[in-house]
Amino acid sequence: MTPADLSRCLVSAVRRAVEDGELGGVVPARVVVERTRPGGVGEYATPVAFQIAKGAGRRPAEVAEVLARRLGGVAGIERVEVTGAGFLNFSLSSVSAAQLVRDARRAVAIEVPDVRPSREPRERLVRAAVARIEAAQEVGPGPEFVVAPVARRDGDVLARYGADAVAWAVLTTPARETPEFSDALLVQGEGNELFRVRYAHARAHALVRNAEQLGFRPEPGDVDAPRLLRALADHPLVLEAAAHHRAPERLARHLVELADALLDFQYRVLPQGDEKPSAAHRARLALAEAAGTVLAGGLALLGIDAPTRL
Repeated sequence: MTPADLSRCLVSAVRRAVEDGELGGVVPARVVVERTRPGGVGEYATPVAFQIAKGAGRRPAEVAEVLARRLGGVAGIERVEVTGAGFLNFSLSSVSAAQLVRDARRAVAIEVPDVRPSREPRERLVRAAVARIEAAQEVGPGPEFVVAPVARRDGDVLARYGADAVAWAVLTTPARETPEFSDALLVQGEGNELFRVRYAHARAHALVRNAEQLGFRPEPGDVDAPRLLRALADHPLVLEAAAHHRAPERLARHLVELADALLDFQYRVLPQGDEKPSAAHRARLALAEAAGTVLAGGLALLGIDAPTRL
């Protein structure tokens, strides 16, 4: 079971509990599942019991216990625990690297919805990114939200830093906060997060090109790369949370995490010295290619270009 599957499983469990009369209220269309915070229990957690407790006329802890009983025997869920006032915590069975790669390779073209006109470029950028993320998650527009204006004159900022760097600075800042612009946005090096994300994407393409010259292509298989695999597994959850909270900065932060994991992994992909390409190299290449695909898709949702060469 993948984390995204867990979210769908929770919706199904709530629906069955309501149909059986064990719970009342409205069944949510989606349930947000996120990584457990440091010091927490299990791998993933959700506050869904708080979301439906009022309509069910029950305490969140009681709702959580009902759902925990229903989910305890589901294949792929190793453990369910209720903590605090009603948080559900999960440990999942491991998903194969090959399956994560196959899932990540499925790129979906997103039609950009119309966005409410605005004279403020920052508001346009944020609302367009939110609309794309919501469309990718197949959810309708959420409630209105406030976007703080840019403190400096927009023309000056765009002229100095360029459209993509400005978009990154804007979209990595929560909507109610004011973004900061500095010359770090112009640095083509490790200190620039946007550069690292785009460079990691370009490196994924370079690895595939280099492998073709060596006579092999990517093929999903088992790979020992826990950091990169975890980042890939979390991507669907990050998109759901970004859509639910209308927070493109969550996606941007995740792209940095994924890029850093890929940049660390890249040195293990191609054969070294007289080493011949093997099934392990093909599997590593498939993982790197999938990570590059996810990076490109994430940047596209933010409205930022993803060059294949840097």
